[in-house]
Amino acid sequence: MRVYLDNAATTPLDAEVLKQMYAVMENTYGNPSSIHGHGREARTLIERSRKTIANLLHCSPAEIFFTSGGTEADNTAIRCGIIDKQIKHAITSRLEHHAVIHTLEAMQKNGIIKLSFVDTDSRGNIDLQQLETLLQDNERSFVSLMHANNEIGTLTDIARVGDICEQYNAVFHCDTVQTMGHYAHDLSKLKLHFMVCAAHKLHGPKGVGFLHVNHKIKIKPMIYGGSQERNMRGGTENLYGIVGLAKALEIAYAEMGQHQDHIQGLKTYMINQLTENVPGISFNGETDPAKSLYTVLNVSFPEMEMADMLLFNLDIAGISASGGSACSSGTDIGSHVLGAIGANPSRPSVRFSFSKYNTKEEIDFTVAKLRELCLVNA
Repeated sequence: MRVYLDNAATTPLDAEVLKQMYAVMENTYGNPSSIHGHGREARTLIERSRKTIANLLHCSPAEIFFTSGGTEADNTAIRCGIIDKQIKHAITSRLEHHAVIHTLEAMQKNGIIKLSFVDTDSRGNIDLQQLETLLQDNERSFVSLMHANNEIGTLTDIARVGDICEQYNAVFHCDTVQTMGHYAHDLSKLKLHFMVCAAHKLHGPKGVGFLHVNHKIKIKPMIYGGSQERNMRGGTENLYGIVGLAKALEIAYAEMGQHQDHIQGLKTYMINQLTENVPGISFNGETDPAKSLYTVLNVSFPEMEMADMLLFNLDIAGISASGGSACSSGTDIGSHVLGAIGANPSRPSVRFSFSKYNTKEEIDFTVAKLRELCLVNA
């Protein structure tokens, strides 16, 4: 049996998405910027996709800009939002994705901003009272806080963060890569300026995403070139990817309720089975369904011989999981998220992340293999 439990890193492409992309690849090859019939046909598909996404998120199509993915969208929001608005102070947490932290740290190093980190507790919850204090004590700030952590799954109340930011005239950027397509986002109610998406996290294609830019804020492009994306992002649009992204998000919204129930059921089941069968385990981040992303479960196992081989042994057994953010896999650098919440570095931790395609049988197989590995290495 082969079991894929690394869906927070990337998800399998939905068959309906592939079908729609293939039809476009086969029949629509014009450059969307060309004014002839072939180009207009391609442009129509892009604008139809933009409208589909905007309707799902309750925003204007003019607020959706297509990118190469979440990292480009994060960089654009942060760099352009700070520089164009002449903001000198930024606030984030040490749990953010490196696309956020490294960008802000580079801007601090170059003297563009002063950077503050808001505290988190041992479960990864943001100290919102301290956030408010930081906003009070500084001039206009740029706040970047993710909706759900990609390693431990803890959710942040972004509606409340948006209210706080509005009170202090702060610019609010939210990395929603892990929650887009898994929760319904109503941008007519959320008080934020920037939101991002990467298609491959919701059964869409790799190499495409979007940045939502609230109409109340105006920024200049990060990538210059042609006049694509209404002069906001130079470069010929990824037509097939954009069509696939819109289809994937459309499917995600249509099936959201049943998939939430199914996936949360698998997560709860795995928590119970691990607790019963593998002594000495603990869970990183929140496990309360109301406070935790239902697709992610981060588990710390007891100290064992050859702890660094746990993921390797799972892979040998046919189980794909992650030791943290996939963006750091293949390096010997420990998880910055687990370090920030004070997890014991001598205990091996594994992130299991689920999708609509996973089954209870796969969970049983995985738990049995984990029990075997922990007993052998105890």
